[in-house]
Amino acid sequence: MTTSLEDRPMPFAGTRPPARRPRWKRLDPEEVRGIRLLSPTFLYTLAFLVGPVLLVVAYSFWTQTYLTFDHTFTLENYRVALTEPIYRDLLMRSLYISFIVSLVTVIFAYPIAYYISFHGGSRKSLLLFLITIPFWTGYLLRVMAWKVILGYKGVLNTGLIGLGIVDKPLESLLFSSTAVIITLIHAWAVFAILPIYVSLEKLDRSLLEAATDLGDGPVRRFLRVTLPLSMPGIIGALLIVMIPTVGDFVTPKLVGGTEGQMIANAIQIQFGKASNWPLGSALTITTMMIVTLMAGASVLVLRSLVRWMR
Repeated sequence: MTTSLEDRPMPFAGTRPPARRPRWKRLDPEEVRGIRLLSPTFLYTLAFLVGPVLLVVAYSFWTQTYLTFDHTFTLENYRVALTEPIYRDLLMRSLYISFIVSLVTVIFAYPIAYYISFHGGSRKSLLLFLITIPFWTGYLLRVMAWKVILGYKGVLNTGLIGLGIVDKPLESLLFSSTAVIITLIHAWAVFAILPIYVSLEKLDRSLLEAATDLGDGPVRRFLRVTLPLSMPGIIGALLIVMIPTVGDFVTPKLVGGTEGQMIANAIQIQFGKASNWPLGSALTITTMMIVTLMAGASVLVLRSLVRWMR
């Protein structure tokens, strides 16, 4: 016997379906534990990274007279930072040095990482350990060592004279942009080797065997398989080296001389002797934005290169 629709019991008119609990109340214990572990890191980042950056941004729109700050909004600091020839030249020199250091460091780091990954065998850990030995000493000691090597009567000039390559010591080695570039390449070499090595270690070796079976020689196999698949490590190495070197002020101060000064040295002076924090902040923000654009452009170019190679 069938019942008609009218004979079926109808729910009470005042009842409502149970409301769904908010997402944050439906978290399982593992998610709650993850949020608790993440919270200290997030707060630390907020307090010691985002907070100072926001403070620097605020300073860049103010003016300062000796120790007195005028909180009136102004863009004068950015006008000075972008139009004054001295700051423009320092920024261009910094970007040039950073680009050359990043490029040369990656070019030298790639063969080392490739050898360790493909030919290191059981000695991989030992080889990685050996490349970190120079970094057991302090950064200042390594910079001062290069000052001794590149000096007028330093190790390099003495060796060149002894070999008969030059008749008198070269004056352009120390206190120049060349000295800054050489020192920074050595200082950041290991930071380029490691990400490239990790990228090469993740490469599926069966792809290389397949390329060989299809008739690719060593060079073609490298260009079509190894290099494109290791590009994430190359991009990471470029960014790791490029971004910090623009803001380096210790190396230019010790081995750069007047020809090797960079924008970070001008920023240090503004926050120190000149006591002009707003202008120093404007120089900082301008440099950060230009470096970000430069890094983004480098990533796009490298990705386009990978697509073209494939």
